[in-house]
Amino acid sequence: MNITAADVKELRERTGAGMMDCKKALVETKGDIESAIDLLREKGLAKAAQKSGRIASEGLVDSYIHGGRIGVLIEVNSETDFVAKTDEFKDFVRDMAMQVAATNPTYVSREEVSEDEINREKEVLRQQALNEGKPEKIVDQMVKGRIEKYYEQVCLLDQKFIKNPDVKVEELLHEKISKIGENLKIRRFARFEVGEGLEKREEDFAEEVSKQMNS
Repeated sequence: MNITAADVKELRERTGAGMMDCKKALVETKGDIESAIDLLREKGLAKAAQKSGRIASEGLVDSYIHGGRIGVLIEVNSETDFVAKTDEFKDFVRDMAMQVAATNPTYVSREEVSEDEINREKEVLRQQALNEGKPEKIVDQMVKGRIEKYYEQVCLLDQKFIKNPDVKVEELLHEKISKIGENLKIRRFARFEVGEGLEKREEDFAEEVSKQMNS
């Protein structure tokens, strides 16, 4: 069974569901697009996608501090203030703040990653594969797989949810949209870590060991 990018693209356009959801649906239905559409509707993911076009301008800004050394501010939007005040929404926002603290993504979604950045990363990954002695004919396929791993590192929605690694953040978001009944959007975040970006004081390791031995 060969699920092509074109199949995933068509299913996504017809349902509006997330890319990973579309791919999983196609795998489960052995590439049958019509059956995949039905499956996404049954799971509520197509319905969630239909809500994604609605304006979400309410919501919540929340913070999470871990051990006094890592801090996160995150904004998650909903359609109404009523939903923003519910425990379920607040718990989701807090989970996302914890996710950012733990995994340190750079972007919310892969759409935010510039084409120049991806091209640079592809070139680095391609050279790495060649340096590993991989045959030229499989290098491009390897780069494609490693770029997906890169997205998982830098994009919040592509990451595995820290509380349940079987679910990606994007899938969790769609589940919440279906359950809550409103469009939800993770808009932005900022992560701070003590000492980040500052020049660290370099210790003379040999001198330190010598002092300890002579003390």
